[in-house]
Amino acid sequence: MAETLSNTQTEPVPDATPASGRRSLAVAGVALTVVVGATGGILGVVASTTGPDGQPTLPPGPGDLGGSVATVVESGADPAEEATALPEARPLPSQTPQTVPQADPAWLDRVASATGIPRRALQAYAAAQLRLMVEQPDCQVSWPTLAAIGEVESEHGTYAGGELAADGTTTVPVIGIPLDGTAGTAAIPDTDGGRLDGDTEWDRAVGPMQFIPTTWAIWGTSADGGEPDPHDIDDAALSAARYLCADGRVMTTAQGWWEAVLAYNRSEKYAEKVLAIASDYAEAAN
Repeated sequence: MAETLSNTQTEPVPDATPASGRRSLAVAGVALTVVVGATGGILGVVASTTGPDGQPTLPPGPGDLGGSVATVVESGADPAEEATALPEARPLPSQTPQTVPQADPAWLDRVASATGIPRRALQAYAAAQLRLMVEQPDCQVSWPTLAAIGEVESEHGTYAGGELAADGTTTVPVIGIPLDGTAGTAAIPDTDGGRLDGDTEWDRAVGPMQFIPTTWAIWGTSADGGEPDPHDIDDAALSAARYLCADGRVMTTAQGWWEAVLAYNRSEKYAEKVLAIASDYAEAAN
């Protein structure tokens, strides 16, 4: 999504097909010349986690150890009564099942403690995974990748000095630098009248997952049926999950995972950093 917190994201390019593996360079999205993270810069290339064959080890899928989310049905609830239509969002799959399970609070407590991810942020990443398992089960996006992107983009919504409120919104808005073509940024004149980013001259990336307004206009999704809000970690995580899953990507394959993350930010260093953090999160959650 943007440069100061990390990327400039646009609608994926369907015919962009990066080669499989960690050295892929052909990617979807806007071409960038620099990438900086929440701490001000990505310092060097993060060593990629590799398997016995020397190939990168991808983050686990939602059904694998370290990638699964324990779920719970509310005590005394009738599953038939819980089946409600999912909020309208873009782009909708042709068939959308009706019931989405909820993350087990005990699982959230344990994994938040083990990984250091703020519990409220982890709740959003887990909910996005569970929602996509219902909507687009073939994608196989899992919370470690979402959490790693959230860490690199905004330190889980805390980069600006605030925290996540109980409702999932950031107590201090996370706003990127103006995308004015300087400092290696893409030049993107204001598209939203400053409604999301407070800037009426240039667009800026906003929120814990750092969406630029043009991308949010396409992919912004409400997790609870209200107005989509990029400053809400629930909406942002769900929108990011859908963005990663675009064009039929499968996140448990090398090509699918790398293409998705590089579409989020066209930087191999960025993708390597996300991979390393996601792998650490998954290992800690085992």
